[in-house]
Amino acid sequence: MDIKNSLKYIPLFKGLFDRQIEELSKIAMRYSFLKGKIIFSEGDEADGFYVLLSGRVKIFKVSRDGKEQILHIIEAQEPFGEVPAFAGKRFPANAEAIEDTIALFFPRESIIQLMKNDPSIALNMLALLSQRLRQFTDLVEGLSLKEVPQRLAAYMLLISEREKTDNIELNINKKQLASLLGTIPETISRILAKMVVKNLIDVNGKRIKLIDKRALEELAYGAKLDIQ
Repeated sequence: MDIKNSLKYIPLFKGLFDRQIEELSKIAMRYSFLKGKIIFSEGDEADGFYVLLSGRVKIFKVSRDGKEQILHIIEAQEPFGEVPAFAGKRFPANAEAIEDTIALFFPRESIIQLMKNDPSIALNMLALLSQRLRQFTDLVEGLSLKEVPQRLAAYMLLISEREKTDNIELNINKKQLASLLGTIPETISRILAKMVVKNLIDVNGKRIKLIDKRALEELAYGAKLDIQ
């Protein structure tokens, strides 16, 4: 699929006219990244932003003692690096391909000039970017105020809502999931086992069936789950 046709399926550009998609396609650059490739590092100049076409990318920070904290897992059709790019700042975190990945890159100067020429492009993108800001705010709140079982329940419900199914697939490994939720893999394993015993979920490899969504929603909003 060429760049122009790819842009039509990206939510960030949903609702744009064909002529606007055409202009965006002229400035977009397609890049391929092998699994494990660093796309940008914390402190690099944000000279543009990316939209993922295929694969997955993790956004993460590394503490002084070498501990990794995953902030977000980027899925296909999602943008990343857009906030520092538009703000003219440096990337505040790292981005690494966790699968073989294809992404479109939009140079900062080119996209800003395009928006100056056609402000409706910026207005169209604002809704999705605002939604992503709310999601990031929820993540920060979850990491600081919720216990790990609550975070895991909320994460599974989020995938269920996004994929519109109660039979979800954990598309990242347990170590990555633990880093995303601010814990360790052993704790994730204990919580999943306890959820199975409580008949909240059924686990088959990476696939998880949400059996009692109401109980999971109550857990996500603060109910307790004893994992001892």
